[in-house]
Amino acid sequence: MDNTQLHTDFSQRCVVDSNALTWHASPSPLVHRRLLARDGAEVATATSIVRYAAGASFESHSHELGEEILVLDGTLSDEAGDYGPGTYLKNPPGSWHAPFSKNGCLLFVKLRHIDPADTDRRLVDTRRSRWSQGLVEGLTVLPLAEFGTQHTAMVRWAPGTFFNPHRHYGGEEIFVVDGVFSDEYGSYPQGSWIRSPHLSQHQPFSREGCLILVKTGHLPVFNKP
Repeated sequence: MDNTQLHTDFSQRCVVDSNALTWHASPSPLVHRRLLARDGAEVATATSIVRYAAGASFESHSHELGEEILVLDGTLSDEAGDYGPGTYLKNPPGSWHAPFSKNGCLLFVKLRHIDPADTDRRLVDTRRSRWSQGLVEGLTVLPLAEFGTQHTAMVRWAPGTFFNPHRHYGGEEIFVVDGVFSDEYGSYPQGSWIRSPHLSQHQPFSREGCLILVKTGHLPVFNKP
C-alpha cells in the first residue's frame, strides 16, 4: 500500500459510514480493510474495519505502539486464545502475536496510538461483563481501558435516552456497533465512525437505542482560537 494520508487533520470533525467504503488488500491475501483514518504506509497509525476470511492468518509481528481491537462478528484467535463477538482486546506497545481466524471475523481495529508507557494488556468480554449505570437514566457503561487522560468504554443507550450538552478535552471518537446514535448535527447508524476534536461540544441522544464504542482524551490538544 502506498503512503496514505486519510483524516489526519485532528482539528476537524470527521463522520464516515464504514459500510459504504471500499475494501483494500492487506499483506495477507485473505484479510481486507476499510480505512477510516490512516497516517503512513503499511506501518501506519490507523483506524480500520478489518475482515478476516475463513482460514486467514498473519505471521507473528510486533505492535511498537500497540493496538486496540473490538470483535464485531466471528472469532479472532492468536497464540493466547480465542476472542468471540463483543471481545475487546488491547495489546500494549511492544507486544507480539500471530492472529488468525478459522471461520472468519470482522473487527474494529486501532493501530499505533497507545502511549509507550501504557504497558497494560486488557481483555474484556463485553457480552458477559457487568455494566454500570451511566450519568442519566437509560445509559449503561462498561469501562474497557484507561491511561492518563485516555478512556475507552462501551456505552449502551436505551431507546429514548438523552444526554447533557458537554465538551471533550482531548476529543472523542465513536464507533456505532448497533442501532442509531444521534446528536444535534445528525444521526449515525450502525457502522458509523465519528471523530470530534479537542474541546468539541455536542448533546447526544438515541431515539432508537444503540451500542457504541467510545474513546476520549486521546486526540491532540489545540489551543482555542
